[in-house]
Amino acid sequence: MTAELRRVKLADIQFNPDIYPRKSHDPRLVQQYAGCIDEIEARSQFMSVSEDMALLDGRHRHLAYLSIDGDGEREVSVHVYPVTTAADKFRLAVKLNSDHGKQLTQEEKKHCVLDMYTKYGLSVEEIAREVSVRKQTALDWTASIRQAEEERENETIFDLWMACYTQEQIAEATGVTHQAIALKLPVLQERFPGTKLAKLSRFEEETWKPPLYDIWNAAKNTNEVKHFGNTPVEFVDRLLYLYTDPFDIVIDPFAGGGSTIDACQKRLRRYWVSDRKPITARENEIRKHDLATDGLSGPSRWADVALVYLDPPYWKQAAGKYSTDETDLANMPLETFTNTLVGIIHGYSAKLKPGAHIACIISPTQWSNEDKRIVYHDLDLARLVGKKLRLKQRILCPYSSQQYNGTQVDIAKEQKLLMALSRTMLVWERE
Repeated sequence: MTAELRRVKLADIQFNPDIYPRKSHDPRLVQQYAGCIDEIEARSQFMSVSEDMALLDGRHRHLAYLSIDGDGEREVSVHVYPVTTAADKFRLAVKLNSDHGKQLTQEEKKHCVLDMYTKYGLSVEEIAREVSVRKQTALDWTASIRQAEEERENETIFDLWMACYTQEQIAEATGVTHQAIALKLPVLQERFPGTKLAKLSRFEEETWKPPLYDIWNAAKNTNEVKHFGNTPVEFVDRLLYLYTDPFDIVIDPFAGGGSTIDACQKRLRRYWVSDRKPITARENEIRKHDLATDGLSGPSRWADVALVYLDPPYWKQAAGKYSTDETDLANMPLETFTNTLVGIIHGYSAKLKPGAHIACIISPTQWSNEDKRIVYHDLDLARLVGKKLRLKQRILCPYSSQQYNGTQVDIAKEQKLLMALSRTMLVWERE
């Protein structure tokens, strides 16, 4: 790179420690230079600067000049290099300070190596060449950083794989080659034995109590992310216990607040979750997909799917809560709602392997009906769903009576109505 010799005001030269390789200066050398500055100029040993007058080489001479001319009005000759970016300035500053004069100390070279690697993204080979150190030295100095970067990279790869992204998609997102990802994934899956997460994946924590009965009560909804219609995450947890193993895939096309993600991450299950309108707080985790209009979606390997979990809008109970679209399940006529939901179940059934399960939780509609009659959606589904699916379990998941207000209670008493507290989880097995 060719430099242009110019005369500039001393005050125009700026020292920026972020792009200068030396972390300190030698006061004695500054005084020595101040005493022979004319001789230094006579030997054409001029300072080097960038286009914007950032000092690249000659910090001791710069301080010597300032000690002689504190107001900076003096004109000095400098080599001006056509570099503008911080990375190019730093690289050139390192090279100039390594080529002549007082050499960089080993500690300064180490700082340069680390800055080039972390701030400016140079390869170890480039760094070794720029700083004039052995490649092995550069490798040793960056070892802990590279190890931390690799761990972060591995975590990203694993998290994307758990969320059912393909190896090609992971490669595009991380910049790691498809071949490298294929080699990493088996290793990453084997790193959990003996860890707390492995214990959680087998439901071995002391506080866990396996479900024994077909009535599942929940004292209150413990989901951390709130969303209309949220089902207690402990119900999902029990389904994972009963019907999946670690690294099985779980599909949830009505993701809502994302509680299925939380349960799957805790239990080392892979997950494919989507929603017609993902909530803002989790739009990077929940795929945008509308089953009613876009058809089924799922992972690249359906053979790895062990469970499809359906928590759809409960018809009129959710009307207008998500949208005003006619294609929204909650806004459909009853017959259309039922047939659409049955079609979704049949569609998944056709893709699943034998032994996989489909679970659907739903409550009857009562209070939204003008005459307060009860529509038992679970009975409609149990009657209409068939076709290679065996109804394996009917689990009652009752609400608390606190969901009704005083006015509703009074109306029920007056009209001699039984208010519905039932909610049913139907579980089918693919035969």
